[in-house]
Amino acid sequence: MDDLETRELRYFVAVAEELHFGRAAQRLGIAQPPLSRAISRMERRLGVALLDRNRRGVALTAAGSVLLRDAATALDAVAAAAQRARSAGNVIKLVTKAGASHELLRRVLDAHPTKVDIVLCEVGEQAEYLRRGDADVALMHRPVDDLVGFDFEDLLTEGQVAIVPRDHPLASKSEVAMDDIRDVPDLPMARWPQLDGTYPEGPGPEVRAQSQIAQLVALGQALLVIPASSRAWQWPDHVAVPVADAPMITTVIAWPAGVRSPEVSALVRSAVSASLMTN
Repeated sequence: MDDLETRELRYFVAVAEELHFGRAAQRLGIAQPPLSRAISRMERRLGVALLDRNRRGVALTAAGSVLLRDAATALDAVAAAAQRARSAGNVIKLVTKAGASHELLRRVLDAHPTKVDIVLCEVGEQAEYLRRGDADVALMHRPVDDLVGFDFEDLLTEGQVAIVPRDHPLASKSEVAMDDIRDVPDLPMARWPQLDGTYPEGPGPEVRAQSQIAQLVALGQALLVIPASSRAWQWPDHVAVPVADAPMITTVIAWPAGVRSPEVSALVRSAVSASLMTN
């Protein structure tokens, strides 16, 4: 069987997402008959039906659902490879959550002999930057960030702190337990997006941006739990209280699996060296 072409995959993804040949053809900017023929050729070459076609419309078969998932991943990888090729020889780009692992990041930059462009993002966005090829490496955190499809090196494992308003009774504590802060009536815990993009159940506000939650805490509307090193961005209106039994968080430096250029390798070595000075 011949390999599938990226053009064919784009055609199939358009039909699979639209579930309508006419709309897919319009989206692709081509006529419908050649699109239909291209999908039929794919099915013959693969030896499986990808789509059920009937009077009610178009539906994915089990094989089509598998191909849609994998085709989207493959197309993203091709686009990212092209972006990395265009960027080859330029300054390496490192993406990180704004305010996260600040002291470690400073040490990494000090330890690395060449310039690194820092790209700041919001919670959970590093993976997409890497997959699109818009960054070469990322500082991420396990187990909370999406590390599927990436290689990584552990850098720093640490506890977490609760960020609370300075005038709240919790601010006077030397440390708290998760049970102490899970159901505070006047100060609900902020809810960050999970790996699938959904939010856990709870009364606290749904947040994604650091600036958003920083102001909510300062206004006495919420508290949050974050890695201890991320409190570098806290405001004067905040107090950080250690959470004794919160899960440990490990900062990692990550890059697309199997894509480790000499520049990436050098930055990883610098990061590991910097982490030894931090631990």
